[in-house]
Amino acid sequence: MARRLSYSARYSHPVEKLYQAQNTRQYWDDMMAGFQMISPHCEVESFTSDETGMKVVLKQTIGRDQLPALAQTVLMKDMVITREESFGVFDPDNTKGTYTASIPAGPGSLNGWQELFPTETGCTVRKTSEVKVFIPFVNGKLEQLMLVNLVDLFRAEAEYAKDWIDKNL
Repeated sequence: MARRLSYSARYSHPVEKLYQAQNTRQYWDDMMAGFQMISPHCEVESFTSDETGMKVVLKQTIGRDQLPALAQTVLMKDMVITREESFGVFDPDNTKGTYTASIPAGPGSLNGWQELFPTETGCTVRKTSEVKVFIPFVNGKLEQLMLVNLVDLFRAEAEYAKDWIDKNL
């Protein structure tokens, strides 16, 4: 059975600024450069931004020795994560997008939906994630571990977005 998580990141910036940042290649390149402090193999594999919206493909390698013990029982080598993230055409009231993460020969899946909308004090990005692990007996524990790590990732990326916008837009 899949597990779901909703996470909202609130920003003091207007919705247009956050959308503009995410539609800038440098935003993603800078984020991957920051991830290299944790994992030396991080890159923007592809990026497109046009009248239909934005799509970015990120690739990150995490050494097996950096994984939690439970994950090491399932993965016998370094974990290579390919993450795709997108937002559609800008809608000042509610811009919708998706994201996925995959691991070659990985034990599960991660899919998500995101929406960017204005608030009285700026804007919010709401992410709804669904994780599913296909390994009996440890699936629930791994799914919960993935969700906890997602919250940490989303929180760090929200802080990064705030800082990047302050410095660049």
